[in-house]
Amino acid sequence: MSVKKAVITAAGKGSRMKYITSVLPKALLPLFKAEDGKIVMRPIIDLIIESLHAASVEKFCIVVGKHGKLLMDYLFEREVTFVFQKEPKGFGDAVLKAEDFAGSDPFFVHADDGVLTGGYKEAASLFSEIRPEAVLLLREVKNPKRYGVVTVQDKGIYMNHKLFKVLEAEEKPENPKSNIAISAVYILTPKVFRALKSITVEEGKELELTYGIQGVINDGGEVYGILLKDEKWLNVGDPASYYEALSRTFTSSST
Repeated sequence: MSVKKAVITAAGKGSRMKYITSVLPKALLPLFKAEDGKIVMRPIIDLIIESLHAASVEKFCIVVGKHGKLLMDYLFEREVTFVFQKEPKGFGDAVLKAEDFAGSDPFFVHADDGVLTGGYKEAASLFSEIRPEAVLLLREVKNPKRYGVVTVQDKGIYMNHKLFKVLEAEEKPENPKSNIAISAVYILTPKVFRALKSITVEEGKELELTYGIQGVINDGGEVYGILLKDEKWLNVGDPASYYEALSRTFTSSST
């Protein structure tokens, strides 16, 4: 079963980039890209959609908030579905808004504040081969307290990448059990919706997608992860990361 659908979450306030995101959505921030022998600047939403399309995704759903008009105008002539998250209640809540779009099909989930230089095809291939409830793209980080972090069981090598079975997923743990973080790119099945809807969130807290992934594991679902090797996460979510991303030219084996 190939993964033909993708949900891109683009409803966040972009508070860490507040000056530019007061006039321009994060998803429209440009990065440098090599194209037809030239260096051009393309909005990150284009790079995300192109990378997913190259991994056989055909249908896209964009989750937007109340400041999403510019993004909707930019994508208006493309065949994409828009759904709305009226209040920013977390990544998991944003994904829930796309439940009708996903239906009974597996789907990619992708945040709008970064793009990988590879790994999409590997994730799609792994999902098609073993049919787990989720495939995560993982990376080693120096500061795991800032991320969703997993504990894993080694399952060998897959397409020249380390393959893991995910045993536990935690969101920004105070005492991380590993330095293996979840990149904001996932393949999920609709079972994640049931898991997310079963979670009671404390007042003032957000519904994180990591909670839903852990819920799937608790229900006996198999979750696998591929450890990124040479691929990079080009991040536009904060000024320091965006500055670093602008020093790179986006090239990908997926595009």
